Amino acid sequence: MKHLIHIITGLILLTACTKEVEIEIPGYQEEMVVDGLIETDQPPFVLISKSKNIYAPTDLDAFLNGFVSGAIVTVSDGTTTVVLDELCSDNLPPGSEAIVSGILGIPESDLANYAICGYTSLNSSIFGQVGKTYYLTVEVEGDIFTSQTTIMPPTDLQNLFWKPDGDLTNYGYAWGTLADPAGQFDAYKWEVKKINLNADGEESEANFTEPFSPVFNDDFFDGLTFDFFYDNPNGYEDGVLDEIAGLYELGDTLVIKFSKMDAAVYEFMEKKYTQLATSGNPFATPTNIPSNIEGGALGVWAGYSPTFDTLICQP
Repeated sequence: MKHLIHIITGLILLTACTKEVEIEIPGYQEEMVVDGLIETDQPPFVLISKSKNIYAPTDLDAFLNGFVSGAIVTVSDGTTTVVLDELCSDNLPPGSEAIVSGILGIPESDLANYAICGYTSLNSSIFGQVGKTYYLTVEVEGDIFTSQTTIMPPTDLQNLFWKPDGDLTNYGYAWGTLADPAGQFDAYKWEVKKINLNADGEESEANFTEPFSPVFNDDFFDGLTFDFFYDNPNGYEDGVLDEIAGLYELGDTLVIKFSKMDAAVYEFMEKKYTQLATSGNPFATPTNIPSNIEGGALGVWAGYSPTFDTLICQP
């Protein structure tokens, strides 16, 4: 009886201490999104869209309808200023298909199937150059958004190599040797494309692919030389055995695209990939992605200085 009285008393006390907490969740507010990039020896390219409510449809039509037309987009290097042309993937001028395919990550043969409109210029005077800072201005629907990014001096990989992983003899990772410059901030991005020819005589992968968490900086290895590796981002398809998932096969031929970026671009990309990696995890710390776009828009204006190397997967 005494134990029962103690239990009832405890329950009463717990109930008496309960307080209803009301949390006001702010309503959805549509925002403009600017997604632009400029690389060494390549034209600037800018996509403009509007943010979506988390409960909005996610089908292809909703995606395509999110892009914004009619903006005035200019890019300047401080000396030359160019107004970008609005181009749509289903009506491209001859000679631009390869450039747009690489930027959008869509095979050239499929570009005509999508009406994705972006802003670019084939005026070579505004193509990316190492060491220059590029200023972006977007005028759209009565608002003006600005940003700037610098194409940093590139850092070549000292070496690329492949070696079997563990007890495997025919499968392994792609490795690189990086000599990081000392005494300065450096941030890098790794992308890869497998160029083995398929049965049709075409390259296996038309565009570069990013592995899991492809960006990193030198906070912990400033001035050091070391080896590191990345997996095969396209090596996790259904039917691939677990022991070789994410590995490259002996005889694969890869092109490695290794890029440098400035600090603001790195901050955006690092938080972006962190959010993608933790999406849906209820125990993950919420991640706010910073933007280098001024004026109230979301997104990034990113400058890259890539280098390219070929790796043949042989010991």
